[in-house]
Amino acid sequence: MSTNLESLATLARSPHATTGTSRAHEGELVVENVFHRYVFAGRDTEVLHDVSFRIAAGQVACVVGPSGCGKSTLLGLAAGLLRPSAGTVRWDGTPVRLGPNPHLGMAFQQPGLFPWMSVRKNVAIGLRTRGYDRREARRIADEFLDTVGLHDFKDAYPRHLSGGMAQRVGIARALALKPRLLLLDEPFAAVDAFTRLKLQQEFKSLLALSRPTVLFVTHDVPEAIALGDLIVVMSKRPASVQTIIPVAREERDRASPAYARKLAETLACLGVTSDMT
Repeated sequence: MSTNLESLATLARSPHATTGTSRAHEGELVVENVFHRYVFAGRDTEVLHDVSFRIAAGQVACVVGPSGCGKSTLLGLAAGLLRPSAGTVRWDGTPVRLGPNPHLGMAFQQPGLFPWMSVRKNVAIGLRTRGYDRREARRIADEFLDTVGLHDFKDAYPRHLSGGMAQRVGIARALALKPRLLLLDEPFAAVDAFTRLKLQQEFKSLLALSRPTVLFVTHDVPEAIALGDLIVVMSKRPASVQTIIPVAREERDRASPAYARKLAETLACLGVTSDMT
């Protein structure tokens, strides 16, 4: 899919600064005609092939596709951890640069908590590295731990937490930075089905507080429908965008015919029939 999209992108700056950024592009992430390949042991492997899509400010875009198709590579490109082999990833109207980007928050399948730090310190550490003093970092960490329902576990250590609680800490750590762009790599995949549904509901409420732009990688199509404003369906490797599916509010109700139709539509794009007979 090759589309001439308006350019947008990343400026490594304070999340609240606007100098040098076109307001028309604020908060938008654009992936424009991106190719990416890896060279390992003399072997050249193309992962992404002419990928283009746009996420408007405050939207949640869920990326689904076959395993190994480059979904996590897309996150690395948006985060400034990788540079595309060709094409451009833009944030706020400027190409994403390699290196730290202060507008960014990330959460992963494994929360990656430091076992020797308390829950509060695990949440505060990102704030400390961004220049917050100890007292302010502690205050903000406590605020977000209260928000995710972990008030009574602030002084606990990761070994004392269930899988769902640890994921809450990881989400709190990402959101405590008040990111304008939030990148998520299957953050709920490692928990049981019931906890996953609960975390999805809580996460939607948390997003409503600050409305970041979100790029969310998942293998779970129902999760993509529940959380996404749009679903980016990727093909097998070398991956391109097969289709982009918008999701309306009424289609998120799992008991509704509209949800069933959206689920069938998305699964069909992935080559899966929803008719188990």
